[in-house]
Amino acid sequence: MRIPRRRFIQKLASAAALTAFSPNAWALDYPTRPIHWIIGFPPGGGADIVARIMGAWLSQRLGQQIIIENKPGAATNIATQAVINSPPDGYTLLWAGISNVINATIYGTLPFDFLKDIAPVSGMVVYPMVFEVNPSVPAKNIPELIAYAKANPGKITLASYGTGTISQVAGELFKSRAGITMVHVPYRGGAPMVADLIGGQVQVALDVVAGSLAHIRSGAARALAVTTPTRLDSLPDIPTVAETLPGYEAAAFTGVGVPTGTPEPIIARLNHEINAGLNDPGIKARLAELMATPLVLTPAEFGAYMAAETAKWAKVIKLANIKAE
Repeated sequence: MRIPRRRFIQKLASAAALTAFSPNAWALDYPTRPIHWIIGFPPGGGADIVARIMGAWLSQRLGQQIIIENKPGAATNIATQAVINSPPDGYTLLWAGISNVINATIYGTLPFDFLKDIAPVSGMVVYPMVFEVNPSVPAKNIPELIAYAKANPGKITLASYGTGTISQVAGELFKSRAGITMVHVPYRGGAPMVADLIGGQVQVALDVVAGSLAHIRSGAARALAVTTPTRLDSLPDIPTVAETLPGYEAAAFTGVGVPTGTPEPIIARLNHEINAGLNDPGIKARLAELMATPLVLTPAEFGAYMAAETAKWAKVIKLANIKAE
C-alpha cells in the first residue's frame, strides 16, 4: 500500500522530532559544554590531585573543560547531595567512594539513598592501607601484635584518621577478626595521627600507605602489614593482614557516579574514557607515585562493588556501634 506523499513527509518529521528529544540522541553529541566534577574533599588532598590528573585526561578526550568543584563538609554528604540535585545529563559528576559506602550506615538519616540516587560510572583508584606501630611497641608483625593486645586487653591504643572513616572501620574489623580489644583514638586527618604515633602518644595506627611511606622507610614508624589482598611493590617485605587473618581486606576506594537517570550512552562514554586513562602508561606512572592503584571496572561492576562494600561495612559499623560525630 502506497502512503500519500504529504503523510509520508509528516511521518518523517515526527520521527525526526522524536529522535531530537530522545536522551540517546542527546548522548550522540555529548559533551557540548563544560563538565563539573564535584568532590567532597578540600583542594590539595589525594582525591583532589587524582581528580585533576584524570580531569585533564578527560578534557582532552572529550573536547570540553572538566571543572573540579571542591565541596567539602558532612563527610562528603554535601557534595553527594549537590550531584543528586543536578540534572541527569552527564554534565555533573561525583567523586564517589568509601565515604559514601560508610555514610549509608553511620548516619541515622540522610535525605538520599546513595545506591539508588547515584548511578555508577566507573572505578577510579584504590589507596592501599597499612597497620603501623611506634618502634617502641614489642610487635614486629600481626601475630605478635595480636598476642601483645591479648596480653594487655584494653590498654593498647589504635589510632584512626577520623571517626567514621575507613581507617576506623577497618580497625574495628581487625579487632573483631582477631578477637582483641584496643582503645580507638580518632584524629582529624592522617598527618596529626602519624605525628602522634611517631611521638609515642599512640601505639598503633591504620593509615593510607601514601601518608606514612616516608616515615616507614625512615624507621620512624614500623609497618606490620598492609590491608590489600596481595603485597605491595612499594613494601614487598611487608605481609598482608590476610596472611594471618584469611579473607581480611580493607580498601579506601574511589570512583565516579552521576545522578540516576543519566542516559546509558553517556555513562558508557564516560566509562570508556576514564578506563582508557587508567590504563594509560603515563597516568598509571603518575598514580603510582601517589600510591594509588587504578580500579578499572565497568559501570555494572562498580555498582556491584559499591553494594558489596556497603553491606560489608554496615555489619562492622553496627557491631561496633559507630555513630557519626
